[in-house]
Amino acid sequence: MSKTSRTSITMPAQAKKGSIIEIRAIAQHDMESGFRYTEGGKIIPRDIIRVFTCSYNSVEIFKADFYPGIGANPLIIFTTIATETGMLEFKWVGDDGYEAINQARITVS
Repeated sequence: MSKTSRTSITMPAQAKKGSIIEIRAIAQHDMESGFRYTEGGKIIPRDIIRVFTCSYNSVEIFKADFYPGIGANPLIIFTTIATETGMLEFKWVGDDGYEAINQARITVS
């Protein structure tokens, strides 16, 4: 199973209904493209984050697919509209069983 990683979310804790909010999500993950070799000539297996999703009150609002060209510690920046108070769930899924989940609450007035 892939090593664990640390995730971080930056977003406002409060927003006015209908306002656009910016969300920044990062996972610290040492990516491995699968194209490199060890000193002994063996290929280093690919180990990348494949999919990132964000759900707002259980409705998927953003999704990104990643490929071997993605760098380590991918930072994702996107916006959404604050519609209601609730929970945003962020999920990263990758090779070798890697999965990381983070949550953040937003209060909409």
